[in-house]
Amino acid sequence: MAVDVTVVGGGISGLACARAAAAGGLSVRVLDRGRRVGGRLASRTLWDRPVDLGASYFVVGESASFAHVVAGWQERGLARPWTDTFVAIGADGEQQQKHGPMRWAAPHGLRSLAVDLAEGLEVRAQTTVEAVEPYRVDGEDAGEVVLAMPGPQAARLTDRAPGAELDWEPVIAVALRWDGRQWPADLRGAFVDAHPDISFIADDGDRRGDGSPVLVVHTTAQRARHHLDDPAGAIPAVVAATRDLLGIADDPAETFAHRWRFARPTAATGQPFHRAPGLSACGDAWGDRPAVRTAWESGHELGLALADS
Repeated sequence: MAVDVTVVGGGISGLACARAAAAGGLSVRVLDRGRRVGGRLASRTLWDRPVDLGASYFVVGESASFAHVVAGWQERGLARPWTDTFVAIGADGEQQQKHGPMRWAAPHGLRSLAVDLAEGLEVRAQTTVEAVEPYRVDGEDAGEVVLAMPGPQAARLTDRAPGAELDWEPVIAVALRWDGRQWPADLRGAFVDAHPDISFIADDGDRRGDGSPVLVVHTTAQRARHHLDDPAGAIPAVVAATRDLLGIADDPAETFAHRWRFARPTAATGQPFHRAPGLSACGDAWGDRPAVRTAWESGHELGLALADS
């Protein structure tokens, strides 16, 4: 059956685009190569609980539209305010409290928010797209085509991919489980500056709200590039750095590593999305700064523009 819009990519930007376009009266289909929607809102069940391996949190910002969505999530228990204070660990190991905007988390993992956005949409999971062009996907009529993915991935599908020239950094997310908590109760999260191996530490038990002794550590892009073909190879360096910085005596009981080849753009375009007849694009590279909020806003605004055109 022909549709008005085909969104390729089931992350938060693609789903936000699909919902806005559908709310505007268009027929929409979402195609995603994964088994489940979510993209970089990735939560995996590890050790009998969801662990966030993609985005660490989100900030609401000043968008009234996104704030409305978040309020609905909070009302239904899907999202909760987490913390406005992280630790900043300097190159010399000194730790300072760093205050900022309220960061939000999801009790059931951030992927649960993508599942909520997908509710009521036609989503075709485990669908691998080979090629796109204006108004066509793999040679078939597809209506307006939206590429909701990092530019380098989109470039694999078309030689006219919007944003293909943007640089992206890799990250390996390493989940670490101990038999008991061995770090300060008020850690919550830590930005790690000028370290060769790790850039961010999240207390996953704190952000989940269940107190589980699980940390999720993001590598630096430099460390990730050494292990793109073997993500587990980054685990020893991550464990050593985490233990050293937090003063943890023991090795974790269990570990898991997940690779993100295109984790985040090094800069954003400043434009809310890319719009061209038959082939458009949205995502966190298209706003003012890479963020979960940016991805949602980019998709939402593109969906509105498609519905208005």
